[in-house]
Amino acid sequence: MKTIGVKLIAQNKKAYHDYHIEETFEAGIVLTGTEVKSLRQGRANLRDSYAAFEGGELYLIGVHISPYEQGNIFNHDPLRNRKLLMHRSELKRLVGKIQRTGYTMVPTKMYFKDGRAKVEVALARGKALYDKREALARKDAQRDVERALRERQKG
Repeated sequence: MKTIGVKLIAQNKKAYHDYHIEETFEAGIVLTGTEVKSLRQGRANLRDSYAAFEGGELYLIGVHISPYEQGNIFNHDPLRNRKLLMHRSELKRLVGKIQRTGYTMVPTKMYFKDGRAKVEVALARGKALYDKREALARKDAQRDVERALRERQKG
């Protein structure tokens, strides 16, 4: 079988700003037909979404997948909870980590891998406000250094 590759659908950049990302996992996602067609058009939003356990299963909550434009009365609900597919051993390990205080599961990327929709879910811990400010200051300082190097190379 020939490898098709990876096509990025959506990225959650805000997750990297709001959380310390500890570990990432790849999970499959249960979708309906119109959801897949909408994702192929790149119409998904991961902002303000998270993953949570309900009845021993992991669900993606708050992900907005826009309704398919050519869909009919069987179009999907844009904000419905979607089941994530992971190995049982991974799920058991995650349950133990999430029960500790301060940890949450946040989706960071959604993509097609070999034609199948996948979600990268990260085990994360929330950042304090001063951590966010520090990260922004570091980014600004790095940008200034790069700008100065560019100016110096020009002449």
